Amino acid sequence: MSSYPPIADHGIVGDLQTAALVSSDGTIDWWCAPRFDAPSVFASLLDSERGGHCRVTVGATTGDIVVRQLYLPDTAILLTRFTGPEGVGEVADFMDPIRGTTPSDRHRLARVVRVVRGTLTFTLDCRPRFDYGRATHTLERADEHTATFRSPVADLHLQSTEPVVLNDDGADITAQFTLTEGERAMIVLTTASSGSLAPAPPTWESAFAEFDQCRTFWQTWLRSSTYRGRWRDMVNRSAITIKLLTYAPTGAPIAAATMGLPEQLGGERNWDYRYTWIRDASLSVRALSDLGFTEEAFAFRRWLRERLDAGGTASGEPLQIMYRVDGDPELTEEILPHLEGYERSAPVRLGNGAADQIQLDIYGEAADALAQNSDHGAIQGWRTFATLLDWLADNWNRPDEGIWETRGGRQEFTYSRLMTWVAFERGIRLATSKARPADVTRWTKERDAVFEQIIDRGWSEKRQAFVQHYATDVLDASLLLMPRMGFLSPRDPMWLSTLDAMYTELVSDSLVYRYNPEASPDGLRGVEGTFNLCSFLYVEALARAGRLQQARYAFDKMLTYANHVGLFAEEIGPSGEQLGNFPQAFTHLALVAAAIALDEELDRAESEHTRAL
Repeated sequence: MSSYPPIADHGIVGDLQTAALVSSDGTIDWWCAPRFDAPSVFASLLDSERGGHCRVTVGATTGDIVVRQLYLPDTAILLTRFTGPEGVGEVADFMDPIRGTTPSDRHRLARVVRVVRGTLTFTLDCRPRFDYGRATHTLERADEHTATFRSPVADLHLQSTEPVVLNDDGADITAQFTLTEGERAMIVLTTASSGSLAPAPPTWESAFAEFDQCRTFWQTWLRSSTYRGRWRDMVNRSAITIKLLTYAPTGAPIAAATMGLPEQLGGERNWDYRYTWIRDASLSVRALSDLGFTEEAFAFRRWLRERLDAGGTASGEPLQIMYRVDGDPELTEEILPHLEGYERSAPVRLGNGAADQIQLDIYGEAADALAQNSDHGAIQGWRTFATLLDWLADNWNRPDEGIWETRGGRQEFTYSRLMTWVAFERGIRLATSKARPADVTRWTKERDAVFEQIIDRGWSEKRQAFVQHYATDVLDASLLLMPRMGFLSPRDPMWLSTLDAMYTELVSDSLVYRYNPEASPDGLRGVEGTFNLCSFLYVEALARAGRLQQARYAFDKMLTYANHVGLFAEEIGPSGEQLGNFPQAFTHLALVAAAIALDEELDRAESEHTRAL
């Protein structure tokens, strides 16, 4: 029997600076602090023995315990409910969002335990392992209700309303307590810098206030959503997830909450996704903006302009493909050989060696983000933006590593060319509408040259489709963004033919592969599952193409692969399991875009049908 829960068997809680994963058996098996990309406090998801965890479980003397996990509606408060012959109890895990934009070294995760009916006995087992299990710690006890784990990297303060004791080796904490109907217990975990003072002991009054503040925050935030479509629960959950993955002090969204979770069990495609990709972040804030969440878009555009002004990239380009959440471009990749990896999927990588890759598409996503709204941010920094497009005019016609960060050599990727076209198109539009100084004549010339090149070299007469790069006939699902970006009409014959070809080569029961790595080697061993981002982009493309029955089936089918609380990882494996880092912002932003597109097209079709009657 595996010592690892399925990747999908988790919910996420967070305070907009850090996030923790809680498995459906009540185990916190992933938490990094004081921010998403900081060293771990709990990481048993990557090594069940060395990684560390905090577990609250229920044991039954008669019969089996059934566990169910769910979110309090429209919040990030996670409930893990234990039901058995002796009673019903639950653990509510939550982190009250930190207001404002000041980074904090203190992060508080509350675990409120209560019994609804009957009598249940709970066991607490808290075993932090700091810095991915590399740092040792000491344990201090002030009284029977508190413990402080101290390490050179960080401290963890545990405070409990129930007495806690040392485990057998004296390095960790355990407790066992019995509650009857209506009784409660509380465990509060607070991360802080090394040598920190313990926080004030929690009270039930403060705990209830914190719970109400957390619930009110999320429900109030969601009221800004303009979405009134058919899939409100799933869209709201995706919006909350994207928000949870956004570092509030800078406005930078990360790609996923985790590192090292495999795209193939036992394979080497195990990456660190706790950073801000220009591409992912631009598309994430567009999804939030499309839902009416404008503050997040403003904050990201400010962060993006700061990156352009700062320079100093690892690649030497004006922009780097990814950064730390504070804008630091240093992401040196290393392997953690002491961790066995999820289900022994080694190596576990820390940092990301793709940071110095050349991926020219990011200039299109950046320009699209900067041009989305006519807010003050689109005006500030115009000179920097214009200088960027002047640079791109000299540099767009080069091979690069492409959107999927392949490690098999540079190519002339069609998607990269598409997005350089987008950069010029958005720049021209912005310069014209805002009457800003710019070399519009040259930008227009380069935009048209990119367009002609894509049509001439990115189109395969043999396949009757746009292809991955100019030296292949392999298809690539990233090109599903062509219509959304305005490069061609979603019902253009060349596009409909490309959709048909993708259906033949990349689609498996409505699930979509990124590309075929056997036909287009990417420099890595092994295979991967279908890519959730692409599956939702496929739905959007089908909807805009007027293939509504096919689009709705694909969307509804894709939703069946969500986990028990509506979350998605990066990929779906051959047995329907979720694979890759979790939860994945790319997937959830694409879900939002697909839902909006499908709603709009269904409404249009229904309206036309009504008028025809």
